[in-house]
Amino acid sequence: MKPVKVGLLGLGTVGGGTFNVLRRNAEEIERRAGRGIEITYAAAREYDSDTVPGIQNIRVSDDAFAVVDDPDIDIVVELIGGYEPARELVLRAIANGKHVVTANKALIATHGNEIFAAAQKKGVMVAFEAAVAGGMPIIKAVREGLAANRIDWIAGIINGTGNFILTEMRDKGRDFADVLAEAQALGYAEADPTFDVEGIDAAHKLCILGSLAFGIPLQFDKVYTEGISKITREDVTFAEQLGYRIKHLGVTRRTPAGVELRVHPTLIPEKRLIANVDGVMNAVLVQADAVGPTLYYGAGAGAEPTASAVVADLVDVTRTLTADPENRVPHLAFQPDALSDLPILPMDDVETAYYLRLCAADRPGVMADVARILGDGGISIEAVIQKEPPEGEEKVAVILLTRRVREKQMNAAISQIEALDSIEGAVTRIRVEHLGSE
Repeated sequence: MKPVKVGLLGLGTVGGGTFNVLRRNAEEIERRAGRGIEITYAAAREYDSDTVPGIQNIRVSDDAFAVVDDPDIDIVVELIGGYEPARELVLRAIANGKHVVTANKALIATHGNEIFAAAQKKGVMVAFEAAVAGGMPIIKAVREGLAANRIDWIAGIINGTGNFILTEMRDKGRDFADVLAEAQALGYAEADPTFDVEGIDAAHKLCILGSLAFGIPLQFDKVYTEGISKITREDVTFAEQLGYRIKHLGVTRRTPAGVELRVHPTLIPEKRLIANVDGVMNAVLVQADAVGPTLYYGAGAGAEPTASAVVADLVDVTRTLTADPENRVPHLAFQPDALSDLPILPMDDVETAYYLRLCAADRPGVMADVARILGDGGISIEAVIQKEPPEGEEKVAVILLTRRVREKQMNAAISQIEALDSIEGAVTRIRVEHLGSE
């Protein structure tokens, strides 16, 4: 059979990695796909030909729309990133009857419903394995490998930059700002690190995982998102003393009232495998009814790890080019007419345990006032750490670990605690997840 012709949009880190992996492993890939897969046309405003050997042998243009409109191209690979012109290019490719492979989590999370509907109508595929957790095949695992299961919840470390920062803070006792500067110097974080450290990148990915797990439309605007910029090295130390580690976690859970979608710093018991995932690595823990817990671990970014997922999608699309469109794997795991209208729970209705850190006056009665407020709010205390104040200081750090309670109750209690004359400044609150199979 004649080779499948691919148009590549973007020759940056992932685009270059994709070109190199496809070229280097061409024979192996052809054996798996049943026919050759060749990039014959690429679009890039600038690229380094030294890092993409062989690129001079194909057509390269600075006009991405020329690639999308080329009638010889069978599959378009979108690696430009961002919202526009990526959305317009993908929709144009679909309208032209071309299959699409993308690593663009922002695009899928925000415009995926529109894109998948267009693809369904046109009878083409949109593959997006590389959009979540780089080279780790979590999309395929949830969408296909666990298809027999009712998934209860997913919890993941799905941003390597944030995990690197928290790991350095724990292992070396460093401050957030200091480690962030190093992450930027190492190329783990952008000059503007907002997407990584404030949880937006992870929220894009969690939105996708939630849709795949529970068969609901993509609803990025309903993901509760909280970053790690307010985590201090003291919080990291206190968490360890309590037997926990702080991770920037994405959590989606099915409850009788609806689906949770939330990204925030989280205390996890240190004995859990996912609590020991360090550096820039990613990990996703899935709890399902038949198989139980399964853990997926790997590189969440980088040229060739992400290219691994892009090329795997190319192989999948190539294998199904002759298949009846009605019998392909659905984009969001469930058949398009079987998506659920399960509501997304507002954060006020989510139930978790909590870590609280207060700066309190070192005098009798303060803890009694705090305990009374928590008790009146129906909040049980599980553990307390109270540090001796430094000599000459009149304020002391108090750390509380609570039992599970609704966020709305905790918000009310924190407001009352912060209003006490004996409490200085804001109460630091970090949610706690035990991630057991119960």
